[in-house]
Amino acid sequence: MWSFHSPKVRAMSDVLTLGDQHLPLGEVTYVMGVINLSPDSKNLPTVAHSVDEALAMADRYRIWGATLIDLGGQSSHYENPTIPVADEISRVVPTVEALAAEGHLVSIDTWKPEVAEAAVTAGAVIVNDTGGLQDPEMRRVVADLEVPVVVVHVEGDNPHNLAPLDLAEDKAERTANRLRRLLADLAAEGIRDVIVDPGIALNYPSDYEAYTRMQLQVIAASEQLKALGRPVLIPIPRKRDAHRVAAYISLALEHKADLIRVHDVALACDLARLFGRSR
Repeated sequence: MWSFHSPKVRAMSDVLTLGDQHLPLGEVTYVMGVINLSPDSKNLPTVAHSVDEALAMADRYRIWGATLIDLGGQSSHYENPTIPVADEISRVVPTVEALAAEGHLVSIDTWKPEVAEAAVTAGAVIVNDTGGLQDPEMRRVVADLEVPVVVVHVEGDNPHNLAPLDLAEDKAERTANRLRRLLADLAAEGIRDVIVDPGIALNYPSDYEAYTRMQLQVIAASEQLKALGRPVLIPIPRKRDAHRVAAYISLALEHKADLIRVHDVALACDLARLFGRSR
């Protein structure tokens, strides 16, 4: 169904610059550990209910080997409510400030430009736009902030307004083609510091097993994403079974993802060492 060998295509730059840190690309897969500040999150082990809890969680992630923290204040699951912008900002900003003060590299996970701007002002070094940088205001904010942005491929406007997913089509090719066109549009607007994410961790209403197979096929076709010339972030979907999560992580490591976004941080860091992809 898929090949475990892909050609090595390098990104436009061999280094990902985050604040004052420079991460070499190519030989390492950097682990981005998730911390959720939303009480609506369905992944309870990654939910922090206070700044102190988030700091303790981030410190554990760093000890295990994670390089980045992906912090979100709004649950992306379509079944959960969309909270007001002001509430999301009040959730994330104190934690961003605290994490940045402790030297953590923080990515802000949001599709709302006001939240992105507030978080970067507070110390975040990446905007992880789960709205796929489709919002003109988010584009303006990212261009003004001059920080790297993760562009998530999304079928729809944002994770709470997803379009139906056609599981019969070649999702890997469709994703790469749409991202290619988007990158060209962004470059024309002066936005070039982009990390691409195929969006396979979004919670589309779909057949569980069919979507699982599609997710694996997209990871196995990572060379199509690497050919875009930007760092590739593979978001590892949450699954009920730990062995499935390990399979996703292993496949992403085999195909030399530049970054993986994970909830199971200890497992991901251990597998990265096993595959010779750790720092």
